[in-house]
Amino acid sequence: MENLETIGFGGSCHWCTEAVFQSVLGVAKVEQGWIAPLGNQKYSEAVLVHFDPQTVALEVLVAVHLHSHSATSGHSMREKYRSAVYVFSQHQADKVMKAIKGLKQDFSAELVTQILGFGSFRLNSDELLDYYATDPQRPFCKTYIEPKLKLLLQRFGSGLFSPVKKK
Repeated sequence: MENLETIGFGGSCHWCTEAVFQSVLGVAKVEQGWIAPLGNQKYSEAVLVHFDPQTVALEVLVAVHLHSHSATSGHSMREKYRSAVYVFSQHQADKVMKAIKGLKQDFSAELVTQILGFGSFRLNSDELLDYYATDPQRPFCKTYIEPKLKLLLQRFGSGLFSPVKKK
């Protein structure tokens, strides 16, 4: 895929977020680890998503993100699991803001998801990358990741999702 764009997403466990975006058609690569926003060295679990905007719109990725984690919860683990979209340009920030505003009616409570400038990224250790793809039978995968993937498939349909390829 040529002309890929990159965006960052955080909000839940990076293993879950990685599997969710690895299943989206038009996503070429997902890097799992921790992101710190611009001007802040506090990292939280997140992924970098490299996608083809001709195949999947940024607005669709934002919708998938908001519906795949507790985007309205200010729970006690928010420092570790910051609900955020990490943007690389003002153009991306504007598109994300518009998408979030358009999706507010999907939620019964106020969204806590922040739009933050991308600062830095730390890749997770090799043995934890492709967590779901390397062994979807793990208890964590069965308990947390599979239900998210099923829910998203029901919500968005098979035209957007494909099974995560086993590694």
